[in-house]
Amino acid sequence: MGLIYREEHEFAPEELKELFLSAGWSSGEYPELLVRAMRGYNYVISVRDEASGKLVALASAMDDGVMTAYVHYLLVLPAYRAHGIGARLVEEVKAHYKDYLKIVLVDSSTRYPGRESFYAQFGFKDAEGITMYFTDMAD
Repeated sequence: MGLIYREEHEFAPEELKELFLSAGWSSGEYPELLVRAMRGYNYVISVRDEASGKLVALASAMDDGVMTAYVHYLLVLPAYRAHGIGARLVEEVKAHYKDYLKIVLVDSSTRYPGRESFYAQFGFKDAEGITMYFTDMAD
């Protein structure tokens, strides 16, 4: 499976919709807003199928420029999971922010069994009780 990893901020609404809805994120119902959001992130790394150009995964992060980076999304299409793509995205984010003091996962979702052990293998620790948010959208 040929994959292309690259930093990019421009996406078609339809491809973001497919990726986000495949992960159960209701934000996929707002693809035009996702397009604008991706432009605003400091760092977005995408993964595309080399043969088709299809967006198959991405990770996005925002940062304060020196100390803390916040990883908001890490998504992989179901058909491409269990091939090391998510692990590579985590490593790419860690490398990009290697000089920062802290990388925070903005993940309030507990609906994905095993997510803690997935992130723990890369050195992330659970900080129970610190994530709060306000939204009218469902998770």
